[in-house]
Formats: sequence, C-alpha cells, structure tokens
Amino acid sequence: MGDSIQFGILGPVTESTATGSTAKPHRLTRKGRATRDRILQAATDLIAQHGVAGTATEDVRRAAGVSGSQLYHYFDSKRALVRAVITRQADAPPVPGQPIMGSLDSFEALRAWADAAIERQEQNGGRGECTLGSLAGELSATDQGTLDDLSKGFLRWQGLLHEGLAAMKERGELRADADLDELSLSLLTALQGGNILSQTLGNAAPLRASMNAALSHIRAYLAPA
Repeated sequence: MGDSIQFGILGPVTESTATGSTAKPHRLTRKGRATRDRILQAATDLIAQHGVAGTATEDVRRAAGVSGSQLYHYFDSKRALVRAVITRQADAPPVPGQPIMGSLDSFEALRAWADAAIERQEQNGGRGECTLGSLAGELSATDQGTLDDLSKGFLRWQGLLHEGLAAMKERGELRADADLDELSLSLLTALQGGNILSQTLGNAAPLRASMNAALSHIRAYLAPA
C-alpha cells in the first residue's frame, strides 16, 4: 500500500516524510557548508518577512543566489528546509545578541535579559521575526515531525533556563520550595506569548507585561538576604 498523502502549509505530507530527517545527509566541504548556510539565512529572512506560507522555495533560491539543483542538493523539499530553519533557530539565543539562556543564573541577569527582549520588540515596532514562537504559531497544524522539531527547541530553551535557576537555588538565592520546572516554563511562556501578542498589536506592551509578571513571580521565591 502506498503512503497516505495530506496537503498543508509545507506541501504534501506522506507517512514516510512526516517524521523524516530535515535534509539529505551530506559530508559537506567548507564551500558546501557556506552554501547551505546561505540558503538557510535566506529562508530565515524571508520567513520573517512573509511567513512560511508566503515563502516559496523559488523565493529562497533567488535570495540565496543558488541554482535549483544546489538548493535541492541540500534540502529535498520545503518541509526539509523549514525543519532546518527550526533547528537553526533553536540553537540561536532567544534574544539576538544576548547570551544563551544557560548563563542567566542570577535575578539581575534575568532582568537584563528581559529588558533586552523588550527593547528589541520596541525597536522592531511589532514587526515579526523568524523565531520558534512565530514558527510554532504558523505551523501548529502541520505534520508531527515538524511539531517534534519545535517541541525539542522549546524544551531545550526551557532546559537552559532551568539550569540558570538551579544554579541560583544551589547558591541559596532561591527558596528551597521553588519549583524550577514551573518557574522556567513561566519565563519561556512569558517570552514567547508576549512576543506573539506584541507582534499582533504592533507594540511592546504585551511582552513588557508578561516578562514583568514572570520576573515578579520569580522574585517572590528569592531567599531573604
């Protein structure tokens, strides 16, 4: 029996491709890595401007300055390309130019990180970015493989937040009853949910409110000085 086929934002989905790898396996040369990175950067930029649905592989090909055969050498479908973008964004700092979250191991560092996120949203004026949050919002009804990629990215970010909070708890800066799973999830939810609503409304107020609320919740668990 052949694969069952469904159609969605990323094109046709079969049982064999829904959970497949993000790209064909290649041992890349330095030039090959540079070409692949250029394609991924072009896809990331276009998705930030037009969304996944509004970005065609032909658009990516032109923006990256590669041939069709080059693009499909590295990514055999739009789905593979988008999944690679998800993986790339999961490895990037949640606030561009700021530390990876594992270094956020004090309340002061968390406050500075939140302020940087708010400032970036203010500078963007509500314009969208190609983040895990924006990708998740657009791809929530897509195939399971893509959702698994998004889930892994979010869980990685939560894990890094958890590590920072754990360091605070080990130093006695957080009370013993602080639930690190709940606190790290509240921070991640504040960042992602606040960003999405800020982009929808075109201002940073929702992100500021959500991040301030999450930090106030953490402050309540700070141990007495």
